[in-house]
Amino acid sequence: MGKVTGFLEINREQPTRRKADERIRDWFEIYEPFPEEKQREQGARCMDCGVPFCHTGCPVNNLIPDWNDLVYNNRWQAAVRRLHSTNNFPEFTGRICPAPCEASCVLGINQPPVSIKLIERSIVERGFDEGWIRPEPPERATGKRVAVVGSGPAGLAAAQQLRRAGHSVTVYEKNDRIGGLLRYGIPNFKLEKHVVDRRIAQMKAEGVIFQTNAHVGVNIPVESLTEQFDAILLCGGAEHPRDLPVSGRELKGIHYAMEFLPQQNRRNEGDKEEALLASMKASGSILATGKRVIIIGGGDTGADCLGTSHRQGAKSVHQFEIMPRPPAERAASTPWPLWPLQLRTESSHEEGGNRDWSINTVNFTGDADGNVKQIHCLRVGPPPKFETQAGTEFTLDADLVLLAMGFLGPVKDGMISQLGLALDNRGNIATTDYMSSVESIFAAGDMRRGQSLVVWAISEGRKAAAAVNEYLAAKEEPAPSRLRQSAVSAR
Repeated sequence: MGKVTGFLEINREQPTRRKADERIRDWFEIYEPFPEEKQREQGARCMDCGVPFCHTGCPVNNLIPDWNDLVYNNRWQAAVRRLHSTNNFPEFTGRICPAPCEASCVLGINQPPVSIKLIERSIVERGFDEGWIRPEPPERATGKRVAVVGSGPAGLAAAQQLRRAGHSVTVYEKNDRIGGLLRYGIPNFKLEKHVVDRRIAQMKAEGVIFQTNAHVGVNIPVESLTEQFDAILLCGGAEHPRDLPVSGRELKGIHYAMEFLPQQNRRNEGDKEEALLASMKASGSILATGKRVIIIGGGDTGADCLGTSHRQGAKSVHQFEIMPRPPAERAASTPWPLWPLQLRTESSHEEGGNRDWSINTVNFTGDADGNVKQIHCLRVGPPPKFETQAGTEFTLDADLVLLAMGFLGPVKDGMISQLGLALDNRGNIATTDYMSSVESIFAAGDMRRGQSLVVWAISEGRKAAAAVNEYLAAKEEPAPSRLRQSAVSAR
């Protein structure tokens, strides 16, 4: 325990956000620097509880009290080691994780919780600044080859763990750059991409092989993987978006969020419009500039669309959610240490726009050229019935509608169907100890558990890597022939 009375003497502090009217003019991260002395003070608020619920609140089981104490005592290099013992990429979670650890902090029972997410980010950034985070290539090679399909957080975490265990690891990414969701799903104002690039550089130095523009099941036959590798780990994410099947859905100007957000990320990478449209096989640019924007979906993806629309110069933005407005404080139905049901205001909401709840979309109408022009809505009651509230119908003008209503699991056509993998009752890849119904083929992340958090993806990748490593260690015969036989028999 860094300071016995720290939690009594020191208040919770967070970095200041840049002014909204300033930050919407650029794509940089939104927080001001936070002094080192204040970082150490925040670590002193940790009570080093006898039963630290933050451990189990965190999907990667971070040893939070340990590195809080180390930070307060100015032992930063030891804190870097302790942090990386459970989390491959704290620079990602320290920026974009909603921090379930803080929701389960014991201090949070009757005071503001410890600033765990802030301290995590402070540790890893100090580690990079001091040069303490270096490549860690394996000391010996096992001779085993593993293919990881997908370079999002689950795939990257698994690839790094497997490589450090001594296996030859090749990561296949269907896009032109590595990073998956981190690269093309999360806006730069939440995660600048140089943060991803420096970790990729570390993994390359450790010997991980990356192949881009490699869409397994499309331009890379699945047989080429089953013939070459001893094990395959699928980390392709949950990319099947939830649609809105109402009249007028076919009108031009109605798009999925994940058609809209990646385009802007590519612009920020320096791609010219023609090149980015070709790489995405898109028929046209999706821009909010000067438009009346409607965002359907009140979660993180909707907030990302909101912040992106502000920066593109939208004329107006409305964000609708079908669920009722959450309470301002933790709901009684989600007592500590559960993840609380309560209203959350993201940085994008501070920047403007109109936010509303209990809204159901009835239909869209358009002009003679087939462009969306209006959205027709009404108010509904609480779940599960969402009963229509009489006399609440309203219409809004709209030039761009973004659907941010979540995802229904992985895309089944292509790799999954060609491998003949069994699915669970939610449409995700069914696994036993991360192995699919086909021997030697594993799955992790959103492809296995459904749409979730980046921190859960990292946890899944680490655990799947351990399962793959254990499987390979137990095998004596050459694995490529087994993979060919099992894949053929599954089909």
